[in-house]
Amino acid sequence: MKRGIFISFEGSEGCGKSTQISFLKEFLETLGRQVIVTREPGGTIAGEKIRELLQFTPEVENMTDETELLLFAASRAQLVREVIQPALDDGICVIADRFLDSTTVYQGIGRGLDTTSVSQINGFAVGKTTPDWTILLDMDAAEGHSRAIAARGAAQKDRIEDQPLEFFEKVRAGYLELAETNPDRIERFDASQTIEDLANSIRQSCLSKFDWLNQA
Repeated sequence: MKRGIFISFEGSEGCGKSTQISFLKEFLETLGRQVIVTREPGGTIAGEKIRELLQFTPEVENMTDETELLLFAASRAQLVREVIQPALDDGICVIADRFLDSTTVYQGIGRGLDTTSVSQINGFAVGKTTPDWTILLDMDAAEGHSRAIAARGAAQKDRIEDQPLEFFEKVRAGYLELAETNPDRIERFDASQTIEDLANSIRQSCLSKFDWLNQA
């Protein structure tokens, strides 16, 4: 059985990941592929508990950056072994709403943690399970942050989204640096274009990168 493909979506807040993930999932399914979507943190019982703690628990506002890093890694380690790797082994395509690059950028660069330590923790969490293709939706940090806050509206407060704009500017710069140093895996897309144009660009690149998808 042919191994499934592993695609991750990355980008700062408000870049439109959820919409484009939905479009790509539908596209792959029209090609006859079984697809699952995962999210981080979350995707398992343990991961969802960690997600609640990381994003929506006001009592942990004083959480240290190191604790945040390890909690994200713990959620990812469970997700890889419980969901992602078994699905790939069964020939299922996996689309991840964030993966290890988020930790590299948000905790390593945004929080200013030692990048070597972050890389080692990432490696321990995911093992050999890394994306075949990473789609980076790039957008001006101020515009993306504004979109994220507007989309949230009166919804539950998110401690990650509530970081200052300077934090998201660091995040964007970190993503662009990652894309430059990992051109074979990470592909940058301009997320400021129309939803339809962006979806078309992603579909075309997907077929170019995985030309066997069109085969019966």
